[in-house]
Amino acid sequence: MRKGFLPISIEEVREKGWDTLDIILITGDAYVDHPSYGTAIIGRVLEDAGYKVGIIAQPDWKSIDDFKKLGRPRLFFGITAGNMDSMVANYTANKKPRRKDDYSPGGKIGLRPDRATIVYANRVREAFGDITIVIGGIEASLRRFAHYDWWDNDVRRSIIFDSRADILVYGMGEKQVVEIAHRVKKGIGLRGIRGTAVIVKDREDITREELDIIEVLSYEEIKEEKKKFNEAFRQTYRNQDPFRAKVLIQRHGNRYVVQYPPALPLKTSELDAIYRLPFARDIHPSYKKIGGIPGFETVRFSIVSHRGCCGECSFCGLSMHQGRIIQSRSKESIIEEARLLTERKDFRGTITDIGGPTANLYKAECPLWDKKGTCTEKHCLMPKRCKNLHIGYSDAIELLSKVLSLPKVKHVFIESGIRYDLLVDRGSTEYLIQLCKNHISGQMKVAPEHCINRILKLMNKPHIEIYEEFANRYKEINRRLKKEQYLVHYFICGHPGSTLEDAYLTSLYLKRRGIYPEQIQDFIPLPMTASGCMYYTEEHPFTGEKLYVAKTFKERKMHRALIQYKNEKNRKLIQEAEKILSTI
Repeated sequence: MRKGFLPISIEEVREKGWDTLDIILITGDAYVDHPSYGTAIIGRVLEDAGYKVGIIAQPDWKSIDDFKKLGRPRLFFGITAGNMDSMVANYTANKKPRRKDDYSPGGKIGLRPDRATIVYANRVREAFGDITIVIGGIEASLRRFAHYDWWDNDVRRSIIFDSRADILVYGMGEKQVVEIAHRVKKGIGLRGIRGTAVIVKDREDITREELDIIEVLSYEEIKEEKKKFNEAFRQTYRNQDPFRAKVLIQRHGNRYVVQYPPALPLKTSELDAIYRLPFARDIHPSYKKIGGIPGFETVRFSIVSHRGCCGECSFCGLSMHQGRIIQSRSKESIIEEARLLTERKDFRGTITDIGGPTANLYKAECPLWDKKGTCTEKHCLMPKRCKNLHIGYSDAIELLSKVLSLPKVKHVFIESGIRYDLLVDRGSTEYLIQLCKNHISGQMKVAPEHCINRILKLMNKPHIEIYEEFANRYKEINRRLKKEQYLVHYFICGHPGSTLEDAYLTSLYLKRRGIYPEQIQDFIPLPMTASGCMYYTEEHPFTGEKLYVAKTFKERKMHRALIQYKNEKNRKLIQEAEKILSTI
């Protein structure tokens, strides 16, 4: 296994004894060789498959010079905006430039362009002509079909058209990129790869493949009519299961984007093999003297235990990116990674997190997942947990205990989000006790998101009574343990369906419970999410229910001000809100 960082300069390429690279990855993030960073994973997977890989991190997009610094790769350029959609990374929910970029050296802003995937791909095309371009990552994944864009306030076409890429990888892309590399090397076409999308000019060319296809309403149709936008979303949403999904096509003018079914879930052994690769688990040395990478500090001593989320929160794109099927690493693999962390010179005894999209879904399993995939008309967790979904609490308890017993390990904390609705039944008691006793650093993060059940139903989140039951249970367990530990609450304000009166009622609820939420997220309608559809169309995409949507920045700010009622800076906005409410 090769050690050291992947090369980011021509000098580093030559130090490895290479004349040229097979593949060059371009990313909107600084280069961090850690398995929490998608570029690092893809780079290491390709390296392990025998390819010479280099990385261009945060190139200056104002010219083509940075894009040429590693030369022309033998096979392809792989392009990603980074760990976040570039528009989310660059702008707040109120469309103001952010003051800090956690994925850039020293937190400096302005090092990635807006719509980074499109900008980078077009610069590569300008510099190298007909070179194969592969786009992927969260930005490409959630913009693979025509989609509503919050920043343009308009429906945009699939990102594969604007980027002029040859192929788009969606979801977690390890299998896809290796297959693409093999095919480009052999001169084989890129059609038909699971977990990818391509452009096809002739519809008959698609049907000649004898594919089982569904034609999604066209870009032009959904741009013209909002009801059709929701219909197209339903078509795509219901065809994202790797076992049941059909090939989806969507016309854009005289061309089609063709999405092949999602990649099959990785087996435990396959996941273990990925996280066993020789990551440096550090930032590239070139960043050490310029302030480091702020985002890396939160994951430096964290461990990813699983992928996927079966929660399907309406505002979250994870189910359309990582999928609903939980894919967990083995306990042995995670323990070995923890042991490696303890050997680092900078390790001080604390594993900061062992988790995933939802920490307490590690080892969650459903007997249908391996054979039939996820259910079409049922949710795994809503309105309550399906009886077929087994939660792996015993495995998690054993894992945490073994990691905590490693030499040099003093603390093992859980910092990932936790589904509190999975901690209210008897089967979860021992797990919750162990969390409170050994794995919480004084506080646990939970996300009620709202307190009004009508809004929670739109969010596909549990009723507030479930949260209250959990909060009482959490308090009682800590009382018995003689520990003083708190809950950190996450709320979303301005979600579709929420009125100013709802925000006021929320503030009253929080005051009654003595909660002052510091962690509030102003709603952002992300592409390919149900909540994004609600915002744009003012209708529920599945039920057709008409919804009130707060669309002015002024009203959105009043929602937030009412919920953060203790902040003196909000006094004027609260008074304005109260004046409006008095007339209702």
